[in-house]
Amino acid sequence: MTTFAVLGGTGKVGRRLTRILAADRHDARPVSRSTPTPFDWHDESTWPDAVAGAEGVFIVGPGSATDWSPTLTRFLGVADAAGVKRAVLLSARGVEFHPEGAVAAAESALRAGPLEWTILRPTHFAQNFTEAMFVPVGGRIVVPVGDAAHPFVDVEDLAEVAAVVLADGGFNGRILELSGPEAITFAAAAEELAGATGESAIFESESDEEHVAGLRAAGTPEGYVRWRMAMLNGIRSGADAYTSDGITEVLGRPATSFHAWADREVVPCRPSPM
Repeated sequence: MTTFAVLGGTGKVGRRLTRILAADRHDARPVSRSTPTPFDWHDESTWPDAVAGAEGVFIVGPGSATDWSPTLTRFLGVADAAGVKRAVLLSARGVEFHPEGAVAAAESALRAGPLEWTILRPTHFAQNFTEAMFVPVGGRIVVPVGDAAHPFVDVEDLAEVAAVVLADGGFNGRILELSGPEAITFAAAAEELAGATGESAIFESESDEEHVAGLRAAGTPEGYVRWRMAMLNGIRSGADAYTSDGITEVLGRPATSFHAWADREVVPCRPSPM
């Protein structure tokens, strides 16, 4: 039984990847600050146990607000010393719109490191509408993208790809772009979400200035503000509307559509009992 360490193992991607690896009869070791075997990017004493005995490691970084590539370089050295052979990095397709940012620097550190590597560059997640940045607030999804479209990726697809890449090794030295099968507007995504939940969900665009002001008012680090706006500007310009074939290449099937994801995973709201 092959062991794989899954950093961020309790997160959106990590918990799905852990389940898929275990179902494929691998020893999946999810590690985070809250797991029995802890892992903390800011506590290097946790690193050796997190990767001990692992054939490969799935890497989710500590965030995109600051450059963590020096930390990644040190971690890769620890992993190499522990006998880890392969690293799969969760990046983002939006890196092309912010080539001087923290995400691009992390990719460079991985490529320069001692391990076999693969980089996954997904589009925005469909699950961002239920678990993250696009969750409706008061029935409204407010993002400065206008009527632009984007091919949202199902995190389940992403996790399946990560499992194959970790276990297979046939994608070493590759950057795999992962997207949904078609680009849809945020308004269409809101309609799908409303149809699946039975609750109102309306998309409204806003200006960059309004969005940045809201992020800063919430205490968002400036590095993340720059990264997020670069990604959103890429969507609004239409430059991020193209689809990528990485899911089909790895899994041998089409990517899951936004509609199919919502039909499978979004839980309808039920009236509270009287």
